[in-house]
Amino acid sequence: MKKILVIQGHPVKDTFIDCLKDTYIAAAQDAGAEVKEIMLRELQFEINFREGYRGNQPLEADLQSAQVLISWADHLVFFYPNWWGTYPAQLKGFIDRTFLPGFAFKYTGKGREHIKLLNGKTARIVVTMDDPVWYYYLLLRAPGHQSMRKAILNFCGIKPVYVNSLGSMRKSSEKQRTRWLNRMRKYGRKMI
Repeated sequence: MKKILVIQGHPVKDTFIDCLKDTYIAAAQDAGAEVKEIMLRELQFEINFREGYRGNQPLEADLQSAQVLISWADHLVFFYPNWWGTYPAQLKGFIDRTFLPGFAFKYTGKGREHIKLLNGKTARIVVTMDDPVWYYYLLLRAPGHQSMRKAILNFCGIKPVYVNSLGSMRKSSEKQRTRWLNRMRKYGRKMI
């Protein structure tokens, strides 16, 4: 049975992200996956990584539980909005505080060389945006996608990382939103 962890990174309740997430989860469960969920807006943790890797900032209980779920999962699915080209601060803080050395990766002491501790996992990121998707890719060069895929998830051994860019949300029609929900249903059924 495939184990899927859904991480919802939108800090606002009752958005289209919730509809996308719920559609994906229902389809994956119908297909036989075991799905667990983290709603970042419900977690209690300090998003500021005060001392970086030099400090000894205690890991809050919610982040300890998140690490257990990340270890458990075969496939991670992140749902979040594109804010200022990347992602909301709470998602960045969650990554900074959770994907730590010794858990997600380990430096070898030879420059940037490291051991990827989350090998064997795959991921999907589903990102809503107000800009048209072509603008985000062609003019901005998709900085948030590059960060999530390459600098974070691939760095820790998670690959492949599938990406869904959904926009422009502000100008989307009901027909377009239905297409996006159907796409999430398809990916959930395939458990990818």
